[in-house]
Amino acid sequence: MKYSLIFLFSSIMQISFAQMPHLASGKLVRYENFHSAFVDPRNVDVWLPDGYSSSKKYDVLYMHDGQMLFDSATTWNKQEWGVDDVAGSLISSKKIRDLIIVAIWNTPKRRVEYYPAKAFDLLATNWQDTLRKDAEYKGRPLSDEYLRFIVTELKPFIDSNYSTQKDRAHTFIAGSSMGGLISLYAICEYPDVFGGAACLSTHWPGTVKRNEADIAMGFIYYMKAKLPDPAKHRFYFDLGDQTLDSWYLPYQLLADAVMKAKGFTDRNWITRVFPGADHSEKSWHARLHEPLLFLLRR
Repeated sequence: MKYSLIFLFSSIMQISFAQMPHLASGKLVRYENFHSAFVDPRNVDVWLPDGYSSSKKYDVLYMHDGQMLFDSATTWNKQEWGVDDVAGSLISSKKIRDLIIVAIWNTPKRRVEYYPAKAFDLLATNWQDTLRKDAEYKGRPLSDEYLRFIVTELKPFIDSNYSTQKDRAHTFIAGSSMGGLISLYAICEYPDVFGGAACLSTHWPGTVKRNEADIAMGFIYYMKAKLPDPAKHRFYFDLGDQTLDSWYLPYQLLADAVMKAKGFTDRNWITRVFPGADHSEKSWHARLHEPLLFLLRR
């Protein structure tokens, strides 16, 4: 018990006193230990583009793993997405619409918060039991609670404090790996809230310990049941072929078949494959312009 309390206090202190990133463009506003009735508190960073003005209305992109998005000097692996650099350049060159980015930090419960719960429920009982006992998960997914935090607590706060376009057509969600899974889940569970999702290097196997088709199929079955209206929603998927990304192609092809069967076309859905790209922030930075252009092109 003493160790647990020390670990919890240490985690809170790290969140509270985290170094602010150095930005290539724009301004960052940090909300430390943002409280939620559904999930553990976490930092939330709001990136505002150069020239942000309350006299304009901005699209909003919610992104997971928020502490990895801006500055490699502040991340655990010394890599970054470079969101401020990429988004700032696309905005200033008028290639995409004006937007703000809400960077939601992860917590030690990242995997259970990002694993789609209703896809978990579609797994065979033996696989559910296996994952519940797995140290990566330690129980049932908390993704429904995590999405309630975003939709019912965080989004109203952002819309009340910033000059945003509040409707579905101007609200997007994005992430990589497990963040790709939770972004897919978010737009399916809340189709009236999110108009587009970017799922980079989507981690279809659901766990890094095993590459099991039986687990991945839970997400495919979920998509068959829950994909939203293609007339009102846009999806971006991608993958590389190195490191963990080398697992993904067979499952992405199954997901693509579901997208086609549900009526998605190149007008509202794209899947890109990047040969030589691995499972890292460096790779996601190199192609971040692709989903931003697809979802937010002027």
